[in-house]
Amino acid sequence: MEQIKSFLEIAKVARKQVHQKLTIFPLLAPDGIEPDYLTLEQALDQNLIQITELDAEGSVPELKLKNLGKKSVLIIEGEELVGAKQDRIVNSSFLIAGKTEVVIPVSCVEQGRWSYRSKAFTSGKKMMPASLRREHQEDVKFSLKQGRGYQSDQSRIWDNISEKSARMSVESPTHAMADVFDSYEDTLSEFLSKFQLIEWQVGAVFAIDGQILGLEVFGCHDTFKRFFDKLVKSYALDALDSRDTSRKESVPPDKARRFIASALKSKGERHPSIGLGENVTFESRTVSGAALAEGERILCLSAFRKEKKGNSHKVGFNRFSRRRSQRIY
Repeated sequence: MEQIKSFLEIAKVARKQVHQKLTIFPLLAPDGIEPDYLTLEQALDQNLIQITELDAEGSVPELKLKNLGKKSVLIIEGEELVGAKQDRIVNSSFLIAGKTEVVIPVSCVEQGRWSYRSKAFTSGKKMMPASLRREHQEDVKFSLKQGRGYQSDQSRIWDNISEKSARMSVESPTHAMADVFDSYEDTLSEFLSKFQLIEWQVGAVFAIDGQILGLEVFGCHDTFKRFFDKLVKSYALDALDSRDTSRKESVPPDKARRFIASALKSKGERHPSIGLGENVTFESRTVSGAALAEGERILCLSAFRKEKKGNSHKVGFNRFSRRRSQRIY
């Protein structure tokens, strides 16, 4: 936790930006690290990484990743991979060393397809909506505590995507998360036009309907810049999905600062990574999060406001088999 505390203590909350129900507080800090790695999207665009099904049969919660380049590749929790037998998202953040092959833990975000669309995966250029990622992160944390590794609650992910699609009046033949984003592409682009990156920005605190929802921070400006659009869209989709018409109040900066202060008071647990460094999960009375650390540096960190009691993340956990089950998708 010392790396996390040192990392967050230097972050400064800048003037908020607002569009409709979404408020963003930029977080500023001097560059802590040089990006001596590539992001997943960079590596895929340069054909320096190959991600495929585990084998011809395929395994819902696992994919094979080959880093063909010399540089490490940073993969962020919730990033979407499209193609192969079904779209997936990555279960946690990992730094994969150059010239290595690993099996990465993933979750399905396209329930109605199990047939090859392509041999390898490409970047979907999206991140799971923040509200769903909050629950997903909690499920993975619970799995780690139980010694199961970086597993998710696949049934809950499918249910959450289905419910979100229904609320937002999106029909998808394969129940794909991507179709929800695509249906609102014009509106999400409008959100992007209202929020701007500023100098020294390494992260942001996000609020919807006057309530802080999440914190997203990266170890350097360049990396946050590469994820800025994806993050804004992920929170903006939740803002569009919000049905709370009673909350219209402005979000004061002190709320963002208190959220960060709560994260600073968290207790953490370290977990071996499938790549370089280690994953750190942490929580306080009101905040829960995860970070990827390599030595003394933090590469990325996300934290969310805790759900209210009664929304147990244990319900339905691990209700899928390692291979494709007999459930009708």
